[in-house]
Amino acid sequence: MANQTRQSDLLPTMEQVEEERRRIRYRAAYRRALFETVEVLLLVAAAAVLISTLFLPVLQISGNSMEPTLSNNDIIVLVKTDHFQTGDLCSFSWNNRTLIKRVIGVSGDWIEIGADGTIYLNKEPLDEPYVTDKSLGECDLKFPYQVPEGALFLVGDHRETSIDSRSTVIGSVSREQVIGRVLFRVWPLSRFGSVNEHPAQG
Repeated sequence: MANQTRQSDLLPTMEQVEEERRRIRYRAAYRRALFETVEVLLLVAAAAVLISTLFLPVLQISGNSMEPTLSNNDIIVLVKTDHFQTGDLCSFSWNNRTLIKRVIGVSGDWIEIGADGTIYLNKEPLDEPYVTDKSLGECDLKFPYQVPEGALFLVGDHRETSIDSRSTVIGSVSREQVIGRVLFRVWPLSRFGSVNEHPAQG
């Protein structure tokens, strides 16, 4: 006759019960920590996107029109502002593209460019240490040229290849087109830091 299993043999021991409770508590704590971590990461990501969109846009450079100051694939941070001065690097929208150029003149300034590429601001030549090769470039303006009210005169540092305010294709850029002023470069790390240089008038 087969032995009958006692009911007490089917019940878990106190140690097994306690171990199972610990395992359940651990699983619940782990799940709670995971959810809290994901929630924090989502909040941080949302805040980063909000800050980037509203205050500090981040852009990656494409092309060579700002060489040697900015190179292809550099990553820069902008600040949204209404205040610009000669020498600031400025990002703006044009023809569904985002461009980076240097502020040469603001509203009311008079601009002239010599055949050798020397820029004159309000009849004074600009000393531009950030330009390695001066060139008249793509230019069909009649000089002297006055920057219209509410606009900026923007020129690339690589004067020979840059298409900018010297051409009537782009012309002076209205403040409504402006995205922001370049604050600093974040990539590559070897060139981290400010990129704005302000020229001296002779």
